[in-house]
Amino acid sequence: MKLALFDLDGTLLPGDSDHAFGEFLVASGLADGGEFRRRNDGFYADYESGRLDIEAYVDFATRHWRDLPAAQIDALAAAYLDRVIRPMLRTSARALVEQHRVAGDLLAIVTATNDFVTRPIAELFGVEALIATELERDPRGRVTGAIRGVPAFREGKVRRVEDWLAAQGLALGDFERSVFYSDSTNDLPLLAHVSHPVATNPGPALERIARERGWPVLELFT
Repeated sequence: MKLALFDLDGTLLPGDSDHAFGEFLVASGLADGGEFRRRNDGFYADYESGRLDIEAYVDFATRHWRDLPAAQIDALAAAYLDRVIRPMLRTSARALVEQHRVAGDLLAIVTATNDFVTRPIAELFGVEALIATELERDPRGRVTGAIRGVPAFREGKVRRVEDWLAAQGLALGDFERSVFYSDSTNDLPLLAHVSHPVATNPGPALERIARERGWPVLELFT
Protein backbone atom coordinates (compact mmCIF):
# COMPACT_ATOMS: atom_id res chain seq x y z
CA MET A 1 0.00 0.00 0.00
CA LYS A 2 1.42 3.36 -1.08
CA LEU A 3 0.46 6.98 -0.42
CA ALA A 4 1.01 9.96 -2.75
CA LEU A 5 0.47 13.49 -1.42
CA PHE A 6 0.71 16.60 -3.58
CA ASP A 7 1.02 20.24 -2.65
CA LEU A 8 -0.88 22.39 -5.15
CA ASP A 9 0.43 25.93 -5.65
CA GLY A 10 3.83 25.97 -7.28
CA THR A 11 3.83 22.16 -7.32
CA LEU A 12 0.97 20.91 -9.50
CA LEU A 13 0.24 24.46 -10.69
CA PRO A 14 2.92 26.83 -12.03
CA GLY A 15 1.48 29.63 -9.94
CA ASP A 16 -0.36 30.39 -6.71
CA SER A 17 -4.13 29.86 -6.94
CA ASP A 18 -4.82 31.90 -3.79
CA HIS A 19 -2.88 34.97 -4.92
CA ALA A 20 -4.28 34.59 -8.44
CA PHE A 21 -7.83 34.56 -7.08
CA GLY A 22 -7.11 37.92 -5.47
CA GLU A 23 -5.91 39.28 -8.81
CA PHE A 24 -9.09 37.91 -10.37
CA LEU A 25 -11.17 39.83 -7.82
CA VAL A 26 -9.41 43.03 -8.91
CA ALA A 27 -9.96 42.22 -12.60
CA SER A 28 -13.64 41.56 -11.85
CA GLY A 29 -14.03 44.94 -10.18
CA LEU A 30 -14.74 43.46 -6.75
CA ALA A 31 -11.56 44.77 -5.11
CA ASP A 32 -9.61 48.01 -5.36
CA GLY A 33 -6.54 47.49 -7.51
CA GLY A 34 -4.08 49.61 -5.52
CA GLU A 35 -4.76 48.85 -1.87
CA PHE A 36 -5.91 45.27 -2.41
CA ARG A 37 -2.84 44.39 -4.49
CA ARG A 38 -0.55 45.96 -1.90
CA ARG A 39 -2.00 43.82 0.87
CA ASN A 40 -2.36 40.70 -1.27
CA ASP A 41 1.27 40.95 -2.35
CA GLY A 42 2.29 41.54 1.26
CA PHE A 43 0.55 38.40 2.46
CA TYR A 44 2.15 36.43 -0.37
CA ALA A 45 5.59 37.72 0.60
CA ASP A 46 4.88 36.68 4.20
CA TYR A 47 3.95 33.20 2.95
CA GLU A 48 7.14 32.93 0.92
CA SER A 49 9.22 33.89 3.95
CA GLY A 50 7.35 31.58 6.35
CA ARG A 51 5.75 34.42 8.36
CA LEU A 52 2.16 34.25 7.12
CA ASP A 53 -0.62 34.92 9.61
CA ILE A 54 -3.04 32.55 7.89
CA GLU A 55 -6.07 33.59 9.97
CA ALA A 56 -5.59 37.24 8.99
CA TYR A 57 -5.03 36.27 5.39
CA VAL A 58 -8.19 34.16 5.11
CA ASP A 59 -10.26 37.01 6.56
CA PHE A 60 -8.71 39.42 4.04
CA ALA A 61 -8.91 37.06 1.07
CA THR A 62 -12.62 36.29 1.54
CA ARG A 63 -13.80 39.76 2.58
CA HIS A 64 -14.57 41.05 -0.91
CA TRP A 65 -16.78 38.17 -2.02
CA ARG A 66 -18.21 36.30 0.98
CA ASP A 67 -21.30 38.52 1.36
CA LEU A 68 -22.29 38.31 -2.30
CA PRO A 69 -25.42 36.37 -3.29
CA ALA A 70 -24.73 32.64 -3.61
CA ALA A 71 -25.43 32.62 -7.35
CA GLN A 72 -22.91 35.40 -7.91
CA ILE A 73 -20.28 33.56 -5.83
CA ASP A 74 -20.83 30.41 -7.88
CA ALA A 75 -20.51 32.36 -11.13
CA LEU A 76 -17.33 34.03 -9.86
CA ALA A 77 -15.77 30.67 -8.97
CA ALA A 78 -16.68 29.16 -12.34
CA ALA A 79 -15.26 32.12 -14.26
CA TYR A 80 -12.03 31.99 -12.23
CA LEU A 81 -11.61 28.29 -12.96
CA ASP A 82 -12.11 28.77 -16.71
CA ARG A 83 -10.14 31.97 -17.20
CA VAL A 84 -7.27 31.54 -14.73
CA ILE A 85 -6.84 27.92 -13.61
CA ARG A 86 -7.46 25.93 -16.78
CA PRO A 87 -4.73 27.86 -18.67
CA MET A 88 -2.33 27.00 -15.78
CA LEU A 89 -2.80 23.24 -16.14
CA ARG A 90 0.26 21.42 -17.46
CA THR A 91 0.45 17.97 -19.01
CA SER A 92 3.49 17.13 -16.87
CA ALA A 93 1.59 17.74 -13.63
CA ARG A 94 -1.43 15.76 -14.80
CA ALA A 95 0.89 12.92 -15.84
CA LEU A 96 2.52 12.83 -12.40
CA VAL A 97 -0.85 12.45 -10.68
CA GLU A 98 -1.96 9.86 -13.23
CA GLN A 99 1.23 7.85 -12.72
CA HIS A 100 0.35 7.40 -9.04
CA ARG A 101 -3.32 6.75 -9.78
CA VAL A 102 -2.47 3.97 -12.26
CA ALA A 103 -0.12 2.46 -9.67
CA GLY A 104 -3.05 2.19 -7.28
CA ASP A 105 -1.67 4.65 -4.73
CA LEU A 106 -3.93 6.47 -2.28
CA LEU A 107 -3.95 10.11 -3.46
CA ALA A 108 -4.55 13.45 -1.77
CA ILE A 109 -3.88 17.09 -2.54
CA VAL A 110 -2.66 18.84 0.62
CA THR A 111 -2.76 22.64 0.35
CA ALA A 112 -2.80 25.68 2.61
CA THR A 113 -5.11 27.44 0.15
CA ASN A 114 -8.75 27.41 1.20
CA ASP A 115 -11.22 24.77 0.07
CA PHE A 116 -13.45 27.25 -1.81
CA VAL A 117 -10.62 28.03 -4.23
CA THR A 118 -9.07 24.57 -4.40
CA ARG A 119 -11.96 22.08 -4.44
CA PRO A 120 -12.71 22.67 -8.15
CA ILE A 121 -8.97 22.48 -8.94
CA ALA A 122 -8.64 19.12 -7.21
CA GLU A 123 -11.56 17.93 -9.31
CA LEU A 124 -9.73 19.00 -12.49
CA PHE A 125 -6.86 16.75 -11.44
CA GLY A 126 -9.30 13.96 -10.65
CA VAL A 127 -8.20 13.79 -7.01
CA GLU A 128 -11.13 13.19 -4.69
CA ALA A 129 -9.27 13.70 -1.41
CA LEU A 130 -8.55 17.37 -0.77
CA ILE A 131 -6.91 18.39 2.49
CA ALA A 132 -7.17 22.18 2.42
CA THR A 133 -7.64 25.04 4.85
CA GLU A 134 -11.38 24.89 5.48
CA LEU A 135 -13.48 28.03 5.57
CA GLU A 136 -15.89 28.38 8.49
CA ARG A 137 -19.51 28.73 7.44
CA ASP A 138 -22.48 30.02 9.39
CA PRO A 139 -25.78 28.08 9.78
CA ARG A 140 -26.91 29.42 6.41
CA GLY A 141 -23.77 28.09 4.74
CA ARG A 142 -22.18 31.50 4.22
CA VAL A 143 -18.44 32.00 4.65
CA THR A 144 -17.64 33.95 7.85
CA GLY A 145 -13.99 34.87 7.18
CA ALA A 146 -12.66 32.52 9.86
CA ILE A 147 -10.99 29.11 9.55
CA ARG A 148 -12.72 25.90 10.60
CA GLY A 149 -10.44 23.58 12.51
CA VAL A 150 -6.71 23.27 11.93
CA PRO A 151 -5.42 25.09 8.83
CA ALA A 152 -3.51 22.89 6.40
CA PHE A 153 -0.41 25.02 6.80
CA ARG A 154 3.11 24.13 7.95
CA GLU A 155 2.82 21.71 10.94
CA GLY A 156 -0.95 21.75 10.43
CA LYS A 157 -0.50 19.75 7.22
CA VAL A 158 0.96 16.87 9.24
CA ARG A 159 -1.96 16.98 11.68
CA ARG A 160 -4.56 17.15 8.92
CA VAL A 161 -3.01 14.26 6.97
CA GLU A 162 -2.86 12.14 10.12
CA ASP A 163 -6.51 12.95 10.91
CA TRP A 164 -7.57 12.12 7.34
CA LEU A 165 -5.81 8.77 7.47
CA ALA A 166 -7.16 8.00 10.95
CA ALA A 167 -10.71 8.56 9.70
CA GLN A 168 -10.06 5.67 7.30
CA GLY A 169 -8.55 3.48 9.99
CA LEU A 170 -5.04 4.12 8.67
CA ALA A 171 -1.76 5.64 9.81
CA LEU A 172 1.29 6.80 7.89
CA GLY A 173 3.25 3.79 9.13
CA ASP A 174 0.80 1.46 7.37
CA PHE A 175 2.21 2.46 3.98
CA GLU A 176 5.28 0.80 2.53
CA ARG A 177 5.99 4.08 0.75
CA SER A 178 4.65 7.59 1.34
CA VAL A 179 5.65 10.39 -1.01
CA PHE A 180 4.97 14.12 -0.77
CA TYR A 181 5.66 16.55 -3.61
CA SER A 182 6.13 20.21 -2.66
CA ASP A 183 7.89 23.37 -3.80
CA SER A 184 7.90 25.26 -0.49
CA THR A 185 9.92 25.41 2.71
CA ASN A 186 6.58 25.93 4.48
CA ASP A 187 6.04 22.23 3.82
CA LEU A 188 9.22 21.02 5.51
CA PRO A 189 7.24 19.46 8.41
CA LEU A 190 5.30 17.16 6.07
CA LEU A 191 8.25 16.58 3.75
CA ALA A 192 10.23 15.34 6.75
CA HIS A 193 7.30 13.19 7.90
CA VAL A 194 6.90 10.99 4.80
CA SER A 195 9.25 8.24 3.68
CA HIS A 196 9.94 9.80 0.25
CA PRO A 197 9.95 13.62 0.13
CA VAL A 198 10.34 15.17 -3.33
CA ALA A 199 11.27 18.84 -3.73
CA THR A 200 9.16 19.77 -6.75
CA ASN A 201 9.85 22.97 -8.70
CA PRO A 202 11.59 24.16 -5.51
CA GLY A 203 12.70 27.67 -4.72
CA PRO A 204 16.40 28.16 -3.88
CA ALA A 205 15.93 27.59 -0.13
CA LEU A 206 14.09 24.27 -0.50
CA GLU A 207 16.42 23.09 -3.25
CA ARG A 208 19.42 23.72 -1.01
CA ILE A 209 17.83 21.77 1.85
CA ALA A 210 16.85 18.95 -0.53
CA ARG A 211 20.41 18.66 -1.83
CA GLU A 212 21.78 18.62 1.71
CA ARG A 213 19.35 15.88 2.79
CA GLY A 214 19.62 13.81 -0.36
CA TRP A 215 16.01 14.34 -1.41
CA PRO A 216 15.21 14.10 -5.12
CA VAL A 217 14.47 17.34 -6.95
CA LEU A 218 11.79 17.28 -9.65
CA GLU A 219 11.17 20.06 -12.18
CA LEU A 220 7.73 19.72 -13.75
CA PHE A 221 7.55 23.01 -15.61
CA THR A 222 10.87 23.32 -17.45
